[in-house]
Amino acid sequence: MKPIKKRSIGRPRSDEQKKPTNEIILQAATKLFLANGYKEVSIDDVAESCNVTKATVYYYYSSKAELFTETIVQMMLRIRGHMQAILQQSIPLRTRLLEVAKAQLRATVEIDVEGFMRETKNALSTEQVSQVQKAEENMLYVLEQAFIDAIEAGEIDKVNATFATHSFISLVKVGNYRSASNEPIFPTVEETAEQIIHFFWNGLFQANN
Repeated sequence: MKPIKKRSIGRPRSDEQKKPTNEIILQAATKLFLANGYKEVSIDDVAESCNVTKATVYYYYSSKAELFTETIVQMMLRIRGHMQAILQQSIPLRTRLLEVAKAQLRATVEIDVEGFMRETKNALSTEQVSQVQKAEENMLYVLEQAFIDAIEAGEIDKVNATFATHSFISLVKVGNYRSASNEPIFPTVEETAEQIIHFFWNGLFQANN
């Protein structure tokens, strides 16, 4: 009888999961962090949620702070990809922005970066905070570049592209507002997006209407 080959504690066999284990862990962590916040989630919670051992989680992520950082970075990468796909379409900028607004408003998860960073102020290292900030900058860069391209093409008036980007994102966040009774400002995502774009476009590019 051949001896059983030992493997590192916590490391799953490659054939045990169709999806990479680190991705399964990230998905579980994403849901937990967004639903409960950073402080209320433990590595035990993550391990239980994705049906792996605590040692397995630590095999891929050395700490909760590292797992949280990677969770936020990967979420922003996904959002960046979706935004880029919309913004690269050969349609007017106003229409592209409307589609971006709809996509953001329809998202099943909302990343409150400022809220997360306040909560994790003393938990993340300087390097980890920098990683999150860099990921956010990269996410917004595709939107800023769309404004720059539209300015250079003469499609819109010359404005500060960074200001336009953050103004647009801020309005989209307003669109996610819910009252104490959980009522939105407008009844549908479509109407909310239309109102956001109307307000934004008339405010910055009134001459082009």
